[in-house]
Amino acid sequence: MTGAQCACGALRLTFSESPQLTALCHCLACQRRTGAPFSANAFYASDCVDISGPSTEFVRTAESGRSVHMHFCPTCGSTVFWRADAAPSLIGVAVGAFADPAFASPSLSVFEQTKHGWVTLDETMEHVQGLPGG
Repeated sequence: MTGAQCACGALRLTFSESPQLTALCHCLACQRRTGAPFSANAFYASDCVDISGPSTEFVRTAESGRSVHMHFCPTCGSTVFWRADAAPSLIGVAVGAFADPAFASPSLSVFEQTKHGWVTLDETMEHVQGLPGG
């Protein structure tokens, strides 16, 4: 199975299982984190992820009011993974950190209330204005 890494390769993740979910997020925090109009995210069970290399943690408050612990490379600044207090058994990983054009397509698009109007997405995925179930 392929791994994920930062731009300089110092922070790496390897996985023993496939992601449980691949999703797009259009929230303003993800737009700021990525510098793009949305983020592409893969979510894995925490116990199937091996993390190597240094990371610096930045904690932000999510729209839910709970904390999200973002981990980025202290050398190149790439945000590679995060843990959300709202889902402690999962690790979110930036799909771009895989640098794999064949990575699993997203099945869900969230926070579409702040989606850029010019972004068009496949109608086969689930579209949610905020958080799923929220």
